[in-house]
Amino acid sequence: MHRRFLRSFCSLFAIATIAALPLCAHAALPPIVDGQPLPSLAPMLQKVTPAVVNISTKTRVRVSNPFFDDPVFRQFFGLNGSPREQVEQSLGSGVIVDAAKGYILTNNHVVGGADDITVTLQDGRNVKGTLVGTDPATDVAVVQIHADHLQALPIADSSTLRVGDFVVAVGDPFGLGQTVTSGIISALGRSGLGGSSFQNFIQTDASINPGNSGGALVNLRGELVGINTMILSPSGGNVGIGFAIPTRIASEVMQQLIAHGKVSRGSLGVQTQDITPDIATLLGLKDSNGAVVTRVLPGSAADRAGLQVGDVLTAINGAPLQNADQLNNAQGLLPANSTVTLSVLRHGNTRQITAQLAPQKLAILDGGKLDPRLAGVTFSELSDQQASQGLAGITVASVNPNSRAAQAGLSAGDVIAGIGNRRITSLRDLQAVATARPRQLVLLVATDDGLNYVIIQ
Repeated sequence: MHRRFLRSFCSLFAIATIAALPLCAHAALPPIVDGQPLPSLAPMLQKVTPAVVNISTKTRVRVSNPFFDDPVFRQFFGLNGSPREQVEQSLGSGVIVDAAKGYILTNNHVVGGADDITVTLQDGRNVKGTLVGTDPATDVAVVQIHADHLQALPIADSSTLRVGDFVVAVGDPFGLGQTVTSGIISALGRSGLGGSSFQNFIQTDASINPGNSGGALVNLRGELVGINTMILSPSGGNVGIGFAIPTRIASEVMQQLIAHGKVSRGSLGVQTQDITPDIATLLGLKDSNGAVVTRVLPGSAADRAGLQVGDVLTAINGAPLQNADQLNNAQGLLPANSTVTLSVLRHGNTRQITAQLAPQKLAILDGGKLDPRLAGVTFSELSDQQASQGLAGITVASVNPNSRAAQAGLSAGDVIAGIGNRRITSLRDLQAVATARPRQLVLLVATDDGLNYVIIQ
């Protein structure tokens, strides 16, 4: 019986072994099938990866010790109360787009405010980088390096992209070293994600993780189509929802930063709002698409073009408008003096109106002239885009990183809605409150995370 069992087992083992042989033989795919090489991204990436760099930054910030606020503690330990300096480091990526001049495209949040920038090339060379300019509104920045034998990426027109096109992301996630991931374009024209003011993102499922920011998103020809900028993730890691700034936007911003060191944006000079069902009924509209004009600033581009309160803007330069945010994005991404064609619905009739965007000029106020505690801070009026979003208050235009305000947590881009129990809606309100010199400066600040208080000692 044992012999019969042994023979049966050996027969089954032999059959299983024979059946498995074809599978084992085909487990490793040959490099050539029917005389044709298998497709690979390697040849394209050999041209792309030398143009993608690692960027490391150091930012010096002054940090005050909470015990320094206690005079008894300071006297007992002989402390002078001066804040200590702390160095913050960060990592990101960048893309060489001009080999002759050494220009690198990256994100504002990678290099903005940095004191030292070091660029590491693929061949291991470390080169000091110089910040040419940043644009927080689009999260684009330009860095320049001086080195030999650089290789740049050609820039493609991102407006020709389609959902479903294959793309490859190259960057330095988690500081591991240069990494390549692939995927497709999941969506186009994404906005309303927070962070930058003007958004028209490419969405991709190519893995993008921390450290990939500023890296390249390329098509299968090895051409740059976007600058990787952010991910949407509950855990902070990749879940297949990443975003890149289209080259159509990044290239325009880069040209202005190189030429002028800043970006001059155009403005129609209108305030608009979304069309609710009630507004659609009131205006006799068939749907809620578009943006209704609620205010036309005197002497503005819109005023000169003949726009009126109650006009419904349905398209700009042929691109349909769904809401007021899309209009703000469209005009904010165009340079000053650009000519735009607006499709306008007025009294049931559609007409085409041409307008030339004017440079937006915002009044600026030096906080140090109002109160010593506000030294190093400049304030400005709200932009048209902020006002159209329903915000009220004044904008923090810039903050010196060594100022009291910066140490208290105030940042450029914050909106001041009030001081103490006094509401702030204009620079004049700020002047009136600051002149009274309150004992404590308690600012009500609106940020992307909501309302919070900032106390400046």
